[in-house]
Amino acid sequence: MRKDAEVVFSADDFGLTETVNEAVERAHREGVLGQASLMVAAPAAPDAVARAKRLPDLRVGLHLVLVEGASVLGHAALPNITGADGRFGSDQVARGFRYFVSPAARRELAAEIRAQFEAFAATGLPLHHADSHKHMHMHPTVAALMIRIGREFGLTRIRVPAEPPAVLAACGERPGLATHALHAWSRVLRAQARRAGLASPDQVLGLRHSGHMTLERVRAYLDALPPGSTEIYFHPATRQCAALARLMPDYEHVAEFDALLQARTGYPGCQR
Repeated sequence: MRKDAEVVFSADDFGLTETVNEAVERAHREGVLGQASLMVAAPAAPDAVARAKRLPDLRVGLHLVLVEGASVLGHAALPNITGADGRFGSDQVARGFRYFVSPAARRELAAEIRAQFEAFAATGLPLHHADSHKHMHMHPTVAALMIRIGREFGLTRIRVPAEPPAVLAACGERPGLATHALHAWSRVLRAQARRAGLASPDQVLGLRHSGHMTLERVRAYLDALPPGSTEIYFHPATRQCAALARLMPDYEHVAEFDALLQARTGYPGCQR
């Protein structure tokens, strides 16, 4: 790990299940985890908030959910963008198109984003950052609303999912056209963040292998880090419970938890 590189380890889906929450708490206490992103409408969100309040050094942000998850406002308030159960579907591309063309969908989107920031504020936790489930804020409309509304709640930093193809190549991988295109597209979000005066890491690792950030892979990334600030994000859990098996059956949650516990070994520069 180079001396001019700064690394932060983060966890997504805080609040999704108690097994995720337990992993976040233990990875912060015993490992290198420095921050976590909270799903405010998830089933185990109250448990996550209680744990976070016992961990004053854990930096917590909002994990905005606008795809594949529960809404705060419910279907009656969001008839154009949620199903009858009040959940957002997994049709990420289709709903992205809807946000572009439908004023009604955009109004509901803005209302839900505000409701999620309000729910986070109600926890009493300081808002460290914001990002989104499945990186939905890569959509310019979502990003603009997240930034505008978030600043009303004290938002100062966001995740820009910019995973450098050069880092992947240095790790022996072969980044294809999609990887290069996504990295180029991240410049749109970075420009939006800069115009709003928001901070963001220079690069983010974990997109290509989301759910599969094993210790071996993390160590390879640490050896190939470019200069500047890097966020490496994870989806840890202490065990593969029924809810995780249903929602993310192919994710290696426990292996990612193990990586967060052991990443400091051989890399004394990896601090929280």
